[in-house]
Amino acid sequence: MNLTLLTARSKEPLPDFTGATARVLGASFIGLPSVDSVAGWPVQTIAAPLLGGVGDSLQEIWRLDIESRAGTSEGIAFRRAGPLLYGVIELDEAVFSNAPSPLQAATEEAYRRIFRLLEQEGLPHLWRVWNYLAGINLENDGLERYRQFNIGRQDAFIAFKRGATGNVPAACAIGLAGGPLSIAFMAGEQPAVPVENPRQISAYNYPAAYGPRSPTFSRANLVYLPAQEILFISGTASIVGHQTVHPGDAAGQCRESLGNVAAVVDAASALSRGAAYGLERLSYRVYIRHAEDFSAIRECLAERLGSAEIVYLQADICRSDLLVEIEAVAAQSLGNC
Repeated sequence: MNLTLLTARSKEPLPDFTGATARVLGASFIGLPSVDSVAGWPVQTIAAPLLGGVGDSLQEIWRLDIESRAGTSEGIAFRRAGPLLYGVIELDEAVFSNAPSPLQAATEEAYRRIFRLLEQEGLPHLWRVWNYLAGINLENDGLERYRQFNIGRQDAFIAFKRGATGNVPAACAIGLAGGPLSIAFMAGEQPAVPVENPRQISAYNYPAAYGPRSPTFSRANLVYLPAQEILFISGTASIVGHQTVHPGDAAGQCRESLGNVAAVVDAASALSRGAAYGLERLSYRVYIRHAEDFSAIRECLAERLGSAEIVYLQADICRSDLLVEIEAVAAQSLGNC
């Protein structure tokens, strides 16, 4: 069983999936204008401008070499293939307008639904989560929205007796100009192998200065399908220890962020059941707060990443002083093990 990530830009034709829809696990649509998906698989829509002259939009598609089955559960669209599941849920905060924090309530409810689905499907291990929310750095009722999100997320973990430290999913939390709370996730039958960064304090151990609840994610996860190992690297920024470094310097933050990615790659390689990972082997998604910083960030990454696949988009980062965030994925065959 193998999972492959395909990228189709707006100027390119979509891969021909005629007669093979069941072999697509899911996808993300990135760009503006956003569109309603008519695909036969779950799609997360990320309404953010693409950077770099690649067109208005692209799709990242998770393709399988076996068939999957489609399903829905409490507003979650999902597909399952054997020991693997990909799902997408969107919730409108307005539905929770009577709650003290609509975002916190929506986040907790979304994660509760995800956990119920995973229990129903017998796939208990949440491997990777992609979180997108409007106005991530705005403050409502005296608390930044990202911190409200963290409370809701952790409350759901606790309610379902899931640990909020240690073996938690790789994740990102990114701010968009508007739209619903959107969460895509991948889960599996086997537990992930968590990977942390020796240059950073684990996010779930951040001090209280960063909010009432620490973020619930690992720096990366190694996950396993039959005959395949996948490395998911969480959104990674210019943080050393727990502090932002190089404030106001996009190029400096890019170099530091990439240094953190490299440290995670080294740590993952030490735990890998296969060959060591290299930076050039990964596929990247790079979030840039200010479009005018794109050239400096692209130049910074080109020096280290060469011809690696990189998607750039303009979006907000979880801290207001962070200018760039990098996430990545890679996979390798493990033969018949």
